Amino acid sequence: MYYLSEDLFFPPVHLAHSSGIIGLGGDLSPERLQLAYKSGIFPWFEDGEPITWWSPNPRMVLFLDELVVSKSMRNILNRNIFKVTFNQNFREVISNCQKVKREGQNETWITNDMIEAYCKLNELGIAKSVEVWQDNELVGGLYGVDLVHVFCGESMFSLVSNASKVAFISLVNQLKKENYKLLDCQVYNSHLESLGCREIEREEFMSILENSI
Repeated sequence: MYYLSEDLFFPPVHLAHSSGIIGLGGDLSPERLQLAYKSGIFPWFEDGEPITWWSPNPRMVLFLDELVVSKSMRNILNRNIFKVTFNQNFREVISNCQKVKREGQNETWITNDMIEAYCKLNELGIAKSVEVWQDNELVGGLYGVDLVHVFCGESMFSLVSNASKVAFISLVNQLKKENYKLLDCQVYNSHLESLGCREIEREEFMSILENSI
């Protein structure tokens, strides 16, 4: 495990600990965050902890053609219950991701410093959001880091049933139109698996990433 200094540097991901942790420290500057994502690394830590950098093995991803949309979700999409926008209210999306309670989690990993760091990335056109609206109210969404041909998903939220799924499916459909190769979902969870995501070896993920950016 590496302790990062002020120098913009990350070790090769194959040197990560078996837990997936590759380094501690550093900062959340736009330059370091961009380097991290391009290197297959992302920050994940709670308030009061040092900045912790991860490159897990295996890696949860979605190959876009493997998206699973259930019959019930197709019905919801066809009924136009929700309106979807892209990158229209990034700060509100990430703030909602911070506030929404998740099963099995006592604290959010989206600290106030993380919000400000990713809002700066959004101002630079690197971090982007998807918003889901119902009756002119923001009811769901997601955000992530756009590496042009790979989109690195960070977090999503839902205030009403199915809103986050609508955000996810809408993002995937947009990425398909723009010939993206992969949606990075970082680590396994059953909700993502139900949408077609699966785990691959970190080496395969890095090969796709390096050939895409």
